[in-house]
Amino acid sequence: MVKVSVSIDVPSLEKGVGFYSAAFGFSKVAEPYPGVTVLSAGDMSISLLEKPPGSKPSPNTEDTRGYERHWTPVHLDFHVENFGEAVDRAVAAGAVVEQRFNNPKHGSAAFCSDPFGHGFCLIERVR
Repeated sequence: MVKVSVSIDVPSLEKGVGFYSAAFGFSKVAEPYPGVTVLSAGDMSISLLEKPPGSKPSPNTEDTRGYERHWTPVHLDFHVENFGEAVDRAVAAGAVVEQRFNNPKHGSAAFCSDPFGHGFCLIERVR
């Protein structure tokens, strides 16, 4: 069996913990190493990794970390019960809603970015 974990680079652990706690209800459960914080909400855990802007993600690339809005082919989807409340909470915590699709029959979706430029989606669970 495979277990998947998610790690998110942030320029500041304090700001990262603040955003993911306020936006999605995560709480800190561990700090296993300097610069690493593990958060948990429900049955999901994420690790925040403090990495300074301009640092290299690998010695084999010329790319450097930047925390302005960027595109990546992998993002998080948060499936939520109360879509409007979830959008409002994420925006109040610092997220930006880039596109919003309202569909009461099949479930609404919001394409967003966190304060660190990472994309994520809020997906409404339809009962």
